[in-house]
Amino acid sequence: MVTTTPQEPVYVIGAGPGGLAVAATLRARGVRAVVLEKSDAVGTSWRGHYDRLHLHTTRRLSALPGMRIPRSYGRWVARADLVRYLEAYTEKHDLDVVTGVEVHRIERAEDGTGGWVLHATGGRRLTGRAVVVATGFNHTPSLPRWPGLGTYEGELVHAREYRNPAPYAGKDVLVVGIGNTGAEIAADLAEGGAARVRIAVRTAPHILRRTTAGWPAQRSGILVRRLPTALVDLLGRALTRFATPDLSAYGLPRPTTGLATRAREGAIAVQDVGLVAAIRAGKVEVVAAVEDLDGREVVLTDGTRIAPDAVIAATGYRRALEPLVGHLDVLDPRGRPLVRGARSPRHAPGLYFTGFTNPISGMLRELALDAERIARRIARTRRKQGPKP
Repeated sequence: MVTTTPQEPVYVIGAGPGGLAVAATLRARGVRAVVLEKSDAVGTSWRGHYDRLHLHTTRRLSALPGMRIPRSYGRWVARADLVRYLEAYTEKHDLDVVTGVEVHRIERAEDGTGGWVLHATGGRRLTGRAVVVATGFNHTPSLPRWPGLGTYEGELVHAREYRNPAPYAGKDVLVVGIGNTGAEIAADLAEGGAARVRIAVRTAPHILRRTTAGWPAQRSGILVRRLPTALVDLLGRALTRFATPDLSAYGLPRPTTGLATRAREGAIAVQDVGLVAAIRAGKVEVVAAVEDLDGREVVLTDGTRIAPDAVIAATGYRRALEPLVGHLDVLDPRGRPLVRGARSPRHAPGLYFTGFTNPISGMLRELALDAERIARRIARTRRKQGPKP
């Protein structure tokens, strides 16, 4: 039976996989954790993803601490099944999740205790000795500042709003961006009845098979993660030439920058779940990047003008941490935490971040590892501090 201390709770902001994992591991160590979630349910971002989505990481390597993902969900877990898993995880660990509460700002307590004050919905003022920010890597949809964006007359949505190909049956669709989301949406559209599918590419990505001879790409990512970048780039170049067809004839050359170098820049390799076949079959056309928008037309960087029926911008997300912690000098120029996991910024002890990287070893796996480390650090710190007077 778990016992808790009388100290103020640790506040965990965000009830996604990272936040739930931290809360569960803290509870297992006798530390009370309260999860604050601005929406009305756990796993909100996963609920909003497109229907086709499956994890690109294996079931066994995607479970959170203290609960396996059911074998019946298969090797590649579907979006809806992951949501079911997060709900069951919350129930099994009896997590204290408070929904409908959004934290707007975190500040240092002024009472000299070294704690934190959270300003939240409805004028709430919550205090705790430690805070874990787990608001997610894919927090706020981001659109490039294309000239003409404000006056574009065509249909344009961010990939966050895409669910399935049904509304695009018989239409000419341009997908902008060839990360994992853009690649999968393009393949989904091609298989789902769109009349024409084009994908706008600025930088050629690394494309990997999800598995090669039964070996998942994720396991390779785990094995090479701590190797020197130059060596991983070299190995990745050899792997892609062996495992991935050359699509240069279709307008998609092999990337010139190494796999690990791109990953450190924030661009993770694309796991192929249908795009390569669709390109080779002529069902998805590769075109140049978007330069600007003009009336109902989209102008590409090679000067081509096209007028698709719909544009789906798979152009990524912002972490949007600035209103929350930007004043604390804990973010880098890209708006990402300077440190993560069990490390707190030196001038902000007791403030932790999890889930703000997209590692080649798998995000859910790293969230689980981070949760254990964060919980150990907080529990050890609390033992040293003793009960708050």
